[in-house]
Amino acid sequence: MKRVLIITYYWPPSGGIAVLRCLKFAKYLRDYGWEPVIFTAENAHYPTFDASNEKDIPADLEVIREPIWEPYAWYKQFMGKPADENVNNVFYTDEQAGGWKHELAVWVRSNFFIPDARATWIGGSVKRILDYLKTNPVNAILSDGPPHSNTRIATLVSRATGLPWLADFQDPWTQVDYYQMLNLTGWGRRKHERLEQEAFQGASLTTIVSPHWKRDLEAIGAKNVRVLYWGYDPADFAGLDRQPHQKFTLTHLGIMGHDRNPEVLFAAIRQLKMEEPGFAEDFELRLYGQVDHRVRARIEAHGLVEQTNFAGTVNRAAALQEMKNSHVLLLLLNQQENALGRVPGKLFEYLAVRRPIVNFGPAASDVATMIEATESGSTFPYDLAPALVAKKVKAHYDVFRGRRRAGETNADIEQYSHPQLVRKLSTFLDEIAA
Repeated sequence: MKRVLIITYYWPPSGGIAVLRCLKFAKYLRDYGWEPVIFTAENAHYPTFDASNEKDIPADLEVIREPIWEPYAWYKQFMGKPADENVNNVFYTDEQAGGWKHELAVWVRSNFFIPDARATWIGGSVKRILDYLKTNPVNAILSDGPPHSNTRIATLVSRATGLPWLADFQDPWTQVDYYQMLNLTGWGRRKHERLEQEAFQGASLTTIVSPHWKRDLEAIGAKNVRVLYWGYDPADFAGLDRQPHQKFTLTHLGIMGHDRNPEVLFAAIRQLKMEEPGFAEDFELRLYGQVDHRVRARIEAHGLVEQTNFAGTVNRAAALQEMKNSHVLLLLLNQQENALGRVPGKLFEYLAVRRPIVNFGPAASDVATMIEATESGSTFPYDLAPALVAKKVKAHYDVFRGRRRAGETNADIEQYSHPQLVRKLSTFLDEIAA
């Protein structure tokens, strides 16, 4: 069996969506003739932890862990924050009254931790991998970024060994939305661009999660780029029994940052509260994950505090069950230039539980195209009139009240299953290792 070294920062016990990319690769690669070897971080500062992900680790999998130092503990001490507070997503959920200390910390992070906050992990990881490969040969390397410290490690290892390298991108590098939020000097910007171009030139093949982002990468020099969607694992949904909530529940799972603030939705819900008898008592907006303070302020301004459940963070099993139990699922694309190609991993999980989706984002986005093709929901621009959004929400509410027949959401989605996507990945590895 051929061997592939997978370089990934995220690995169990990490929680969240990012860990699933390489975890599901490793789970299914053996089925297609590839033995994965994992290189990951020891004692990483993950934003969330979820021990339930360990069930997907293949038996007898070789996992190499390299110690890592990250600046988050220093940042929290500098800012006077609790030691257990999640600050990894600072660019999505803005600091409230962060002041000069926050601005200074962002400047230091932007210009001295390139490509990202795991930059100090690069040198030791390259040395560790090169030492390992002297007595443990592999046929190919696969890196997954962000964090693009993974990408940089793979660039240097591939350059030193000549091994074929598949560079996987969950998000772009200099084209990612939060890149514009970095407080970069000219020197820092040039270094990001140089490292990115070295990755493009060194990779044998590059994969990314959407058609629009594929074209975006190609436009700045990436070569041999293929689309490899996030997908879903059918095994995660086997045996999930739906137990509908007593209230009419609209649920969002994941980060609700300042650039994903669905003001028009809040206005539509307020309108239904005033106009639709019983709606105020029947309705619940459930928000799992981090919610930016400005989003919270708009919820309060629209008088929706009593209808909103800030449910916090739950493990993956509970999140999937919540998707299944909800009446409607909310998807929010970031209001940034790259939104046309942003295809969140949770979209595929939403599809797998076959609940209707209300999506906010561009009508020309890859997400909108997929939702339409699978007949799984509706897409609205963020600047739509609230009355039009209220009309769609009311249609779902009428189903809840038994006044309207539910639409079918039974489209064939097998092409997005992890077994099918990892089969595709294996053909890419076969191609570069031939």
